[in-house]
Amino acid sequence: MGRLARQPNNPRSPELEYDFQRDPVLGYEPEGTYGYIRCLEHGAPNPLIRWHYHEEYELHLIVETSGKVFVGDYIGRFEPGHLVLTGPRLPHNWISTNLPESGVAVRDMVLQFPDEPLRKASELLPELREALPLLERARHGIEFMGLSERAHQHMLYIKQNCGLQRFAAFLELIAELSQHNDYRLLSSVQLQSFDDDASLQQISSVVDFLSANYSTPFSLADIAKQLGMTESRLSRSFRRATGNTFTDFVNRLRINRACQLLMETDQYVSTICYNVGFNNIANFNRRFMELKGMTPSEFRRQSEIRLTKSNLSQHLQAL
Repeated sequence: MGRLARQPNNPRSPELEYDFQRDPVLGYEPEGTYGYIRCLEHGAPNPLIRWHYHEEYELHLIVETSGKVFVGDYIGRFEPGHLVLTGPRLPHNWISTNLPESGVAVRDMVLQFPDEPLRKASELLPELREALPLLERARHGIEFMGLSERAHQHMLYIKQNCGLQRFAAFLELIAELSQHNDYRLLSSVQLQSFDDDASLQQISSVVDFLSANYSTPFSLADIAKQLGMTESRLSRSFRRATGNTFTDFVNRLRINRACQLLMETDQYVSTICYNVGFNNIANFNRRFMELKGMTPSEFRRQSEIRLTKSNLSQHLQAL
């Protein structure tokens, strides 16, 4: 079994982004020029393109290029129009795989906004409570389908305005996101805030290990031994940090990877089952149904239908 990374500077661990790092040179709005909603727009390459997390929600729209997207324990592909809302402390990154040598001027359009003000306001303004389920879903990362053009228009208007006009436009966008039904949750886990960063870092190293070694045999006892912890203590800490039991998290991780293989390859379902770490096809099918509400074959068919509709929509827009 591979070794767990225990150092705090583990390069696969997400980097926490602080306010002082948000330099306008990189694409952020200057401090003092915005209120509740902060806009960010940047091209590629850019130092902001890295595996990181922050305390704010982030609505992220890809304008140019395609490549791989990483949100929590989710790995998938993106292309122009990819629209995702991530919650606080949920690690994420978009890596372009077709970047021209000269780069691109604008690859990402981003809105960031903190959690607490909106929740406190919802205690006084009942209308805002309609947004709370959206904020809860964002803990896992939400990819929205068929909404990129509307979101692009909203985000441009928000960027061009300030004060009450900006906030009103933001609420209109949040209302559309809240009511939009064509979406999918990406990550099966979000690391929660701990009282001390050392505990969070320790669990983060476990998540890193599981994400890299999901297809190999391991047990809670193996990992607890490497960390010098009892199984019960690691189990409690893991559930507190991720909201999942160790076994549930591993199953979700493996099913997420299976979904990616079902969408991107022609591998047999039985082959995928063993490639992602399950040793029993019946157990794989049962866990898949529990988490996705359909069989692996049905998931593949629905993915193909969605891809066909997406390509047809793009073709019609080009005409």
